[in-house]
Amino acid sequence: MIKLIKSSFHREAETKRAVAEFVLSQDVLSMSEQCRAFETAFAEKQERTYAVFVANGSVANLLLIQALLNQGRLRRGGRVGFCALTWPTNVMPLIQLGLEPVAIDCELDTLNVSPEAFDAHIAGCQALFLTNVLGFCDDLPALRRMCDDRGVLLIEDNCEALGSRTNHTLLGNFGVASTFSFFVGHHLSTIEGGMVCTDDEELYEQLVISRAHGWDRNLPPATRERLRAEARVDDFQAKYTFYDLASNFRPTEINGFIGNQQIRYWDEIVGARVANFERFQRAMAGNADVLHYDLSHMDTVSNFAMPVVCRTPELARKYRSEFEAAGVEIRPVIAGDITRQPFYRKYVQDTAERPNARLVHTNGFYFGNNPEMNEEELTTLCDLLAG
Repeated sequence: MIKLIKSSFHREAETKRAVAEFVLSQDVLSMSEQCRAFETAFAEKQERTYAVFVANGSVANLLLIQALLNQGRLRRGGRVGFCALTWPTNVMPLIQLGLEPVAIDCELDTLNVSPEAFDAHIAGCQALFLTNVLGFCDDLPALRRMCDDRGVLLIEDNCEALGSRTNHTLLGNFGVASTFSFFVGHHLSTIEGGMVCTDDEELYEQLVISRAHGWDRNLPPATRERLRAEARVDDFQAKYTFYDLASNFRPTEINGFIGNQQIRYWDEIVGARVANFERFQRAMAGNADVLHYDLSHMDTVSNFAMPVVCRTPELARKYRSEFEAAGVEIRPVIAGDITRQPFYRKYVQDTAERPNARLVHTNGFYFGNNPEMNEEELTTLCDLLAG
C-alpha cells in the first residue's frame, strides 16, 4: 500500500536510535537547549530572523492570533479574511478569540486566494490569514502590496508549503509572521510540533510571552529587566508574574532534539518532494478528466500531498475508486470548503456560495508526496494520474 504517511521521520531507523539514546542520556526533557537550538536553525533555513517553537502547528496559529491581539494589532470583532479551502485550526482561533472570519473563495488553477478574490472582501478587513495550500500560492507579491497599501495585516499558514518559493522568496516570508507544522507526515516531523516565524522583534517577544503562561523567563535579558521595572516587581516576585494573556504551548526537549536531527535533511526532503511534484504534474498534463494548475509564477513547489481535482463528481468517484484499488491511501483536499464543516456552520452565520472551494470539496482528493517513495510507487501514481 502507498500510505499517506510512509514513515514517522526521514531516515527513520537512525532517527529513532538517536532519539532513544538522547532520552536515556538526558536529565531535563522539558523545553530547554534543544528547543532553542532548533528555533535558531529553523529561522536560518526559513530565512527569517526569529522562530518560536510550540507544541503543534494548530496552537502555532492560536498563539499567533493571541499575540497579535495582545499587541493591539488585531482587535476583537475585527474582520479577518481567509481562504475557504483550508484546515479547521486556521479558522478556529479567529472564532475562539472573538474575530469575524471572512471566507474567500479559492482559484481553481492555484487552489489559493487571488488578489482579485481578496479585493472583493478587503473592505473593513484587519488582516488576511492566508493558507499556502499544499505547497501552492497565488500572486503573493501582489497580495502583499494590496495589504500594505490598505493597512491590512498579512499572515501566512505555511504548514503545507515548507520549501516552496515564488519570486525567489520562500513561502511563509511574505507576511508579518507565518506558522508551520511538524506533525508526522508533514515536511519535517518532530512527532508533534509547530513554529511561528517573524522578523518583527516586538511580535517575537510577545509570542515568547504568550507561549508560556505570560511570564518573562524565556525573553532576552534586556527585555525581561525592562518588563520587571515597568511592573515594579523584584526578581523573586517575577518568577510568578504574568504580563499578558497566554497559555502553555511549550514543546519538549524530545521534540526539539528530533527537529535538530531532521532539519539536517531539509534540502534532501524538499528536493525530493519538488522532483516528485514535477513528475506528478507531467503525468497529469494530458488528462482531460482533471483540473490543471497554473503555477508558472512559482520557482519551486514543495508539498507533502498531491491534490487531484476531477471535473465532475462522477469522475471523482471513478478516480478515487481506482486509486484505492491500486492500494493508494487518499484523503479529502485538506478540509474542503471549510464553510461546509459543522463547526463553522454552528458558529458563523454565512450563507454565501464559494463555487470553487465547493468543487474541490466535492470532486477532490489528495495522496501523499513522500521523499522516500521508490520508483515502483512513483510509476504507479503517475500511471493513475495519466488516466
